[in-house]
Amino acid sequence: MAAVLHTPARAGEAYGAVGIPGVMGGYAHTLTDRVVLRADYASLGSHNKDGNREGINYKGKLKLARVGLFADYFPAGGGFRLTGGLTVNDMSLKLRSNMPAGSIVNIGGTNYIANGNEYLNADVKVPKVTPYVGIGWGHHRREPGWGFIADVGVSIGKAKLDVDTNLATYGVSQADIDREVQDLRDDVAKVRVIPQLSVGMSYRF
Repeated sequence: MAAVLHTPARAGEAYGAVGIPGVMGGYAHTLTDRVVLRADYASLGSHNKDGNREGINYKGKLKLARVGLFADYFPAGGGFRLTGGLTVNDMSLKLRSNMPAGSIVNIGGTNYIANGNEYLNADVKVPKVTPYVGIGWGHHRREPGWGFIADVGVSIGKAKLDVDTNLATYGVSQADIDREVQDLRDDVAKVRVIPQLSVGMSYRF
């Protein structure tokens, strides 16, 4: 008697979500009952925000966007999953100092009267490619139709700081400049992960 082997039908799923790191859209493809491959794009766009960091007023521009490539594993065969993968990031923070002539600025713990031409600019960048680990719900094999999805996880990677300044030209001591820059580096060094916390809907076809 001939034996007929049946393999599970593969299925696709489109999905959208909101949260951190932004508005997201993607596609998931089922390989087996326990393994799904996914790719998505998420973005918060660009946002301008002014603020004070370490005694200096800055005009800031934040950009958050990334592409994610993931593999989901369903240990119990239900909706709960473990997720691993990579994120390809376009995430940065640009800080441009604002030192109007005659204003008092604190640099490295010392107050100076600004000339108006000084600057201390900083660029913070997340690594281009980072590993991702997380947990979630959804994207599992099920009947066609709408479903709920959720993700909690982190992309792992240390942010990098680049600084450009002409403060020494305008009489600021190198020791104060070094302290100011080190304070910024200490803040940036705390950024070691980029979180993901999102919920959304999917449609399986």
